[in-house]
Amino acid sequence: MRKILVIGAGKSTAVLIKYFQDKSISENLHITIGDISIENALALANKHPKTEALVLDVFDKDSREKAIQKADIVVSMLPARFHIEVAKDCLQFNKCMVTASYVSPEMQKLDKQVREKGLVFMNEIGVDPGIDHMSAMQVIDRIRDLGGKIILFESFTGGLVAPESDTNLWNYKFTWNPRNVVVAGQGGAAEFLQEGAYKYIPYHKLFRRTEFLEVEGYGRFEAYANRNSLKYQNIYGLDDILTLYRGTIRRVGFSRAWNTFVQLGMTADDYTMVNSENMSYRDFINSFLAYSPTDSVELKLRHYLKIDQDDIMWDKLLELDIFNPNKKVGIASATPAQILQKILMDKWTLDQGDKDMIVMYHKFGYTLEGEHKQIDATMVCTGQDQTYTAMARTVGLPVAMAALRILNKQITLTGVQIPIHKEVYEPILKELEEYGIIFNEKEREYLGYNPDGVKG
Repeated sequence: MRKILVIGAGKSTAVLIKYFQDKSISENLHITIGDISIENALALANKHPKTEALVLDVFDKDSREKAIQKADIVVSMLPARFHIEVAKDCLQFNKCMVTASYVSPEMQKLDKQVREKGLVFMNEIGVDPGIDHMSAMQVIDRIRDLGGKIILFESFTGGLVAPESDTNLWNYKFTWNPRNVVVAGQGGAAEFLQEGAYKYIPYHKLFRRTEFLEVEGYGRFEAYANRNSLKYQNIYGLDDILTLYRGTIRRVGFSRAWNTFVQLGMTADDYTMVNSENMSYRDFINSFLAYSPTDSVELKLRHYLKIDQDDIMWDKLLELDIFNPNKKVGIASATPAQILQKILMDKWTLDQGDKDMIVMYHKFGYTLEGEHKQIDATMVCTGQDQTYTAMARTVGLPVAMAALRILNKQITLTGVQIPIHKEVYEPILKELEEYGIIFNEKEREYLGYNPDGVKG
């Protein structure tokens, strides 16, 4: 019996556990789910004969080490900042591990020791990062194998609500961590390459510099720039690339409306508000507006942001009930971002019957035999229900597939890795197609070429 330890029983773990359970007989697997909440672990175990649940506090050294020592491989589905505790134990007890999170500096420092022990610590193998890496590298490597040269790479991903569950004016609901949505883009300017020129978008301009995308069967979307696209130049080996841009997908109109909150200062997370627990939603909005002895909060906001009364932007704000004098924030010493998150969760939480949707879009521009060409690749994944969501499928499945391949010694790379090598991405992308996670490619006219060579 081969033992897999899964630490963390959060939202994305359900699909991962079911994958292991479905393979438990043919692959001779025993699955242990460790979580600080035994109720969450038991719910995911679902009385499966090859699955057990246990209480595991990542900060309880004894119980953590005991569980890891018993495992043949460890999957950490904890918040990213806690992976390092698991990684150090895996290194000590000679266990391979898998996470969906970005490689932290602390994790990267373990690379030499992990290699020396012949282990693999596979990271960034969820959806973004993860499926984005694998699907991008598959096309990039294919173009290179043909003798082509990559000159443009743009990549976009969005966690959205499925069309049949799209019931508000914002065309958006929280399908993952709401806090990440509220503070998205903060902490520095968005950095990218465009036609050989380095470009920067400061946070206060981020949501008014969007790009439109068309996905067949799903209509039009928009994307705003991610904070740092430039690090992918080295990761993907794109040293000579002219355009390199990564962004987040939303429905058209979302970014313009979200910019309202940015310009008011409601997404700030670096200070707390006095008496916030007793503040009404209306008080919260008014706290960012100038004092007037006569004008209403609504009028002041419209004048300040130049929003006409018949503008759809105004209807979107009204839909959130942000001017309600009777709804209380109820959070002591809250930052503006925390209060905004509370307000939005009132309206943007998925209903029981709602489904989510993941949309991914890549653009590859390249030269081959003197000609400029472009390939666009799109993937849309829709959730089944509130347990087997699109987010849980696109995060959990590649994590599980990688873990099983490492266990079966089909992945032979060692060290701290991400899934950018053929031996990792080819079989996993092929298996993901069996679960309906499929990329559709189309050749397009290349529009990014600047024939006079002048930087834009």
